[in-house]
Amino acid sequence: MSFLNSLKTAVRGLKTNKSRSALTILGIVIGITAIILIMSLGKGAQELILSQIKGLGSATIIIEPGREPEGMADFSSMFTDSLKQREVDALQNPNNVPGLEQLSPMVILSTSVNYENEAHNFSVLGAASLVADIVNVYPQTGQFIDDDQIQQMAAVAVIGWEVKNKLFGESDALNQNIKIKNMTFRVIGIFPKKGSVGMFDVDNAIIVPYTTAQKYLSGINYYHEIVVKARSEAVIPQTVEDIETTLRGLHNITDPEKDDFHVVTQEDIAQRVNTVTSILTVFLAAIAAISLVVGGIGIMNIMLVSVTERTREIGLRKALGATNKDVLTQFILEAIILTVAGGLAGIILGSFFSFIAALILTRVVGSGWQFVISFQAIGLGLGVSAFVGLVFGLYPASQASKKSPMEALRYE
Repeated sequence: MSFLNSLKTAVRGLKTNKSRSALTILGIVIGITAIILIMSLGKGAQELILSQIKGLGSATIIIEPGREPEGMADFSSMFTDSLKQREVDALQNPNNVPGLEQLSPMVILSTSVNYENEAHNFSVLGAASLVADIVNVYPQTGQFIDDDQIQQMAAVAVIGWEVKNKLFGESDALNQNIKIKNMTFRVIGIFPKKGSVGMFDVDNAIIVPYTTAQKYLSGINYYHEIVVKARSEAVIPQTVEDIETTLRGLHNITDPEKDDFHVVTQEDIAQRVNTVTSILTVFLAAIAAISLVVGGIGIMNIMLVSVTERTREIGLRKALGATNKDVLTQFILEAIILTVAGGLAGIILGSFFSFIAALILTRVVGSGWQFVISFQAIGLGLGVSAFVGLVFGLYPASQASKKSPMEALRYE
């Protein structure tokens, strides 16, 4: 019996029990839909985060205290005071880091901000004018912090769009006074609505001179990080090397393994994000794939029932000359057809739900969440569903092929 005839026989066998066939593949449909949806959302999240990171500028370098964390035990080293004013002065020396164009120390805190009877918690960032260049956002009204205000430790602030709306509503916020940690600051600028750039939520942020934040708001003598802008993307590797050499010399470090700081480029951050999101996506997809195993067991059970119900049919086919191989091929094909059909239905439903989810997330997140369907996920869905059909259909098909024609014909 030819393969084509076996295929036609398998299709006819499935058509005689359409409802049962549809219910049989339900587990496969749900599993493939979940895998497609998870991988699509994971890829969309990855693209969104990477696009925000790229928005920080390719020539941006970030210096953070503590050695680069490689495990949970290393995170405590990040809260060190290894970045102070002497590090800033050394890095600004063109003889030490010739590729450095500009830098900004950063002091970061979250605290309550008050205006009259309104009080909310916001992120307060002590920084310099470089921050506006990096995130590419400038005050819509008013002005940004200048060097004189930094040197004078002025009590001035530039606020984000949401900060203005929450504290002032429709009122004019420019030149009004707000209280940050019971210290009065004058609003000198208001950012336009921007959203998030990298991990920095511009709309909900307040920026003050880093000198003011360091002395009056945090009361510390060190910086939480230092942001550097290189002269060009081409000099980043050499600039990173010069920064490391300068800081190691300043801290009397001869073994790089004992660094009390670490340098991160935008490429480093992108690679980390790509690795983390890929691992999480695969992990969640693997959990969703468990339903495929459940679906496969369901297919095996239904196929065993089908073999029992069609015992006389099997006996009749064998009496007319069908071999064990023909019967085995027919039932394996029935199982594969069921699972592949379930896989195709799952791909269609998964793509549809992924598109709907992307539309919803675009509105919720407020950013350009992309609808992404991975051909790898589609191929994985079809391949896995066919494999499940083959594996879980093999035993029922084997049982069917071993039936004796005489006993099968006498079966009631």
